[in-house]
Amino acid sequence: MRNRGPQPNDKKLFAPRFFPALREATDDLGWLLGRGYGPDSALQLVGNHYRLNKRQRMAVGRVAATGEKITARKTREISLKEITGKAIAIDGFNLLILLESAFGGGLILAGRDGTLRDLASVHGTYKHVQHTVPALIRVGEALRAASGVTWYFDTPVSNSGRLKTMLRELAETHGFNWTVELAYNPDKELIALPNEVVLISSDSWILDDGGAWCNLGPELVSDIEGAWVVGF
Repeated sequence: MRNRGPQPNDKKLFAPRFFPALREATDDLGWLLGRGYGPDSALQLVGNHYRLNKRQRMAVGRVAATGEKITARKTREISLKEITGKAIAIDGFNLLILLESAFGGGLILAGRDGTLRDLASVHGTYKHVQHTVPALIRVGEALRAASGVTWYFDTPVSNSGRLKTMLRELAETHGFNWTVELAYNPDKELIALPNEVVLISSDSWILDDGGAWCNLGPELVSDIEGAWVVGF
């Protein structure tokens, strides 16, 4: 069973010597986005200017955000201590793959909005790794004080049904108050939830269009031994 670790060139592409260029590129992208430039064209412009390769451009795109959006996201953020007695809805693959990547030593990006994001992708098929169960248990223990937790996973992603079964079995074994929903568009489902439901995601669309949210990623990654978190 494999790890969700770094790509072969990640240690080179995200070595400290590249941080100044990546930092300036992120600054410039945030500036352009704040002035109405389209995300794709702005990222292409910045990437070309700083001669970034495809993966570096992806990272800058994940990290950057306008000052206005960062402020708006922060106004709706609640801390982990404030989730007691509240209903929680989790952007399933978003959180799970982040934690699997952190356990496996994969690249984790510190966003300008305080969230953590990865560069991994399920590519239409999800395959659990050796850290899947530890990652899920970590989430369950962190959210025990919630009134209930609902996981949302993408129906079109192969093996999402098997993952749903795994979560149900873990919930029964560990006493987690979990339910699992499979949806064709989980992001849309999460955004449509009532405001009293606290969302857990680092997806920009969800953070911008949804209600209250909890930035759980940094809480769970901070004490994972070997986690590789890069900020610029």
